[in-house]
Amino acid sequence: MAVRVIPLVDQRTAALTAAVPQLPTSPSGHLLDQLGRPLRDLRISVTDRCNFRCQYCMPKEVFDKNYTYLPHSALLSFEEITRLARVFLAHGVQKIRLTGGEPLLRKNLEALVEQLAALRTAAGLAPDVTLTTNASLLARKARALKDAGLNRLTVSLDALDDAVFRRMNDVDFAVTDVLKGIETAQAVGFGRIKVNMVVQRGTNDDQILPMARFFRGTGVTLRFIEYMDVGATNGWCMDEVLPSARVRERLQAEFPLVALAPGSTGETAARWGYANAQGEYDPALGEVGFISSVTEAFCGDCNRARLSTEGKLYLCLFASQGWDLRSLLRAGASDAELAGAIAPLWQQRSDQYSQLRSSLPPSSASPGRRIEMSYIGG
Repeated sequence: MAVRVIPLVDQRTAALTAAVPQLPTSPSGHLLDQLGRPLRDLRISVTDRCNFRCQYCMPKEVFDKNYTYLPHSALLSFEEITRLARVFLAHGVQKIRLTGGEPLLRKNLEALVEQLAALRTAAGLAPDVTLTTNASLLARKARALKDAGLNRLTVSLDALDDAVFRRMNDVDFAVTDVLKGIETAQAVGFGRIKVNMVVQRGTNDDQILPMARFFRGTGVTLRFIEYMDVGATNGWCMDEVLPSARVRERLQAEFPLVALAPGSTGETAARWGYANAQGEYDPALGEVGFISSVTEAFCGDCNRARLSTEGKLYLCLFASQGWDLRSLLRAGASDAELAGAIAPLWQQRSDQYSQLRSSLPPSSASPGRRIEMSYIGG
């Protein structure tokens, strides 16, 4: 097991200044980066707090009772988030995902969902507003979120066995409460729920088949995520990575699978459907996904930008530096000026860390200390 490292620098305070352009920009709805990738997906972290202490994300050794979280005054207000989202939509964003930390810890989150759902894309369509949650509070919030206009849900769940799950969340939270949240969400009308399982070799890989058996045929899509080297505090070690190909082999030993086409450009998961007796995909049985950032990088069509809890823009999950948009907001920048500040940042983007990871020496694969996943969402 790798030694866990406590960062000596609080990266939340380290950000580059996003310059206000001399000439405001009128967005075209089609912004391309240096590799020809359009801006389509905006992930917004609404809180840096979480009630779980998963080792791969917010290990208790670092995020203990003495850890200092951002003060409320530092967080973007719902109105500020909505205003920035409107500008990003004008630049071509079509999907907005709310993340954390644990986003349901942000008070009255359904009010933000309602504001975002009322926005329109450059094409005049309602944005796809989604949420990633550990589902600890989902049973009590599902109805309000649905009524507010939330389109879809992704639930993080790493084990079905209660002992394994409690050990992984490290706060003794019961798996039955997460399952109750999923059940409630389905009951109030959420379809196409996704469950994300981070697989760590030797920790929870014995849960792969139990999870598949449980969710197969329920309308829930289970996705297996390779344990990633995100941030600086999770003690990442390649020995704990179980490649997606090995996970798929375990599944196929019990369930025949057939490859499915991507659902959209920039999709992070490779889709495989459960096959019927004739060897054909059976929608009633559902599908699984494999997110393979370590062994099968998907940087080539990455179209995601990330907005941190207090308004810093990050252009890669593995970034070490962001750009401060909150200062522009609070200094009175117009929407056109905000658009003009965001455009060149995306146009200069060339990030492809996962693609380069395997070909670069460890010392140069990722310069600087990477930002924590709990700070900018997954």
